[in-house]
Amino acid sequence: MSEWVSYYRREGAEEEEEEEQQEEEGAETVADYRFSGRDSLIFLVDATKAMFESDGEGVTPFDMTIQCIRNVYTSKIISSDRDLLSVVFYGTEKNKNAADFKHIYVLQDLDNPGAKRVLELDQYRGDEGHALFRETFGHNADYSLGEALWACSNLFSDVRVRLSHKRIMLFTNEDDPHANDSAKAKLARTRAGDLRDTGIILDLMHLKKPGGFDISLFYRDIINTAEDEDLGIQPEESGKLEHLMKKVRAKETKKRTVARLNLYLNKDLSLSVGVYNLVRKAYKPYPVKLYRETNEPVKTKTRMFNGKTGSLLLPSDTKRAQMYGNRQIVLEKEETEEIKRFDSPGLFLIGFKPLSMLKQHHHIKPSQFIYPEESLVSGSTTLFNALLMKCLEKEVMALCRYTTRRNTPPRFVALVPQEEEVDEQKVQIAPPGFHIIFLPYADDKRNVDFTEKVPASQEQVDKMKEIIQKLRFKYRPDSFENPVLQQHFRNLEALALDMMEPEQAEDLTMPKAEEMNRRLGNLVEEFKQLVYPPDYNPDGKAVKRKQASDGQTEKRPKVEISKDELRSHVQKGTLGKLTVPVLKDACRFFGLKGGGKKQELMDALTEYFSEQ
Repeated sequence: MSEWVSYYRREGAEEEEEEEQQEEEGAETVADYRFSGRDSLIFLVDATKAMFESDGEGVTPFDMTIQCIRNVYTSKIISSDRDLLSVVFYGTEKNKNAADFKHIYVLQDLDNPGAKRVLELDQYRGDEGHALFRETFGHNADYSLGEALWACSNLFSDVRVRLSHKRIMLFTNEDDPHANDSAKAKLARTRAGDLRDTGIILDLMHLKKPGGFDISLFYRDIINTAEDEDLGIQPEESGKLEHLMKKVRAKETKKRTVARLNLYLNKDLSLSVGVYNLVRKAYKPYPVKLYRETNEPVKTKTRMFNGKTGSLLLPSDTKRAQMYGNRQIVLEKEETEEIKRFDSPGLFLIGFKPLSMLKQHHHIKPSQFIYPEESLVSGSTTLFNALLMKCLEKEVMALCRYTTRRNTPPRFVALVPQEEEVDEQKVQIAPPGFHIIFLPYADDKRNVDFTEKVPASQEQVDKMKEIIQKLRFKYRPDSFENPVLQQHFRNLEALALDMMEPEQAEDLTMPKAEEMNRRLGNLVEEFKQLVYPPDYNPDGKAVKRKQASDGQTEKRPKVEISKDELRSHVQKGTLGKLTVPVLKDACRFFGLKGGGKKQELMDALTEYFSEQ
């Protein structure tokens, strides 16, 4: 269920979590963030009859659109429930919008995603849903796309909270909606220009239609993309839900920087770059504590009290201390902050090294990625591209001193160049830029004593090579989802949407034993015959060690107490003072079967000495 966008959090001490949070917020970086507030997204859906006509496979463009919107809703409920979403239909018989435009129906205003909204969308799926849609809204092709965009703009204006991203996703399979009405076409272009001027992004999610979808007829002049997205390249039309979801996720996923920093090539020359996290470990969302009487979220407050007097302590009443040689070194708050401050944030070039010198064991945490930020320092993109091309040409990496913000210690990093990659449709697969590889300090390295490797014969090595060759496959991290997380999200979705039972997540990490056995054939048996002894049975129990051969006495257990002392304890009745392990060793030494309980051991020893 790849549409889930998981929460991220960091394991570790409370201070580490605070540092991580500050890093996400970009505290004390070179430039302030332009993005603060909530993301907002309006789904503008074509509701004309053409959207409800099947392509022969039983799936209509409208069904694909509703399923796609539903997936985004369920994803946002888990990952970003503070974001604002809305659904607007155009091409309906009935209308409902603030400006009372004809044939435009606002199904859901901009608000937080919730279970009720998802259930409302589910009503219009399938044949019964289509009938309900015709009865509730109807169809009418005499709409104005310009007025639909105007209605969406009004929805953004009516929101009272600050919005960081404003985006409209337009779903349609009509490539020239106003072919016979130049006035409506002109109005649509004008409204699209107004959206562009106010920072509202308009994306086209074009769906498959008979004869193909030609963007050049109308929509090339309408759509506008974000600054960091390609203007000239438009993916092909979507005929399947997977392809449509891929396009939507690519547009809907946030592209926020961890920090915006300067890359200093020397004292007098620098350029601005944005730092991005490409990989972050996904965790389950934190549970929210509720008051049991009202189910309202509770707030946690921490207060410190004097252990002796019980009086409340203010922040100014506390200090921090560090133990050094059994001595308490007390620090003031200002001294603590001064110790943390090493350098101003930025990447400072040290020099260049061949890429071959970077080893696998040098990677101590997931890499980050840097891309030029032209908006902060003019000319950064040109200088960045020149540096990237030269590093790729000479196959070298740049070594830098990296400080994310003022209160973090510096790290040595390697900037590994990456060339741009595009697919057959000229859609970017990998962006051009540098990967930030975090290098270890001398303190981070460990010397491990490895056991000597057991030599293998050339025949055994060749046989294992055959096995490895048969089991090779192309590994892609995005093909394997965390089964625990996915099942957790499905359980939450089932509870929120009142489902009878949750959908079961497929565990893609389980090996495909049957397929592996089919590929290998007899290779495993042949390898076992080469390596293991003839009587080896991997399913059998471990073979006990052989008894000592004739002429050798079996090694007896060591007894911590002498025979005379034991006899004395028996005579005095003080065997109970001895521990169970001592009694067990004594019973084994004399060949007695005393069981596992202490009384049974004492009885066996008492009987043994009474007979002597």
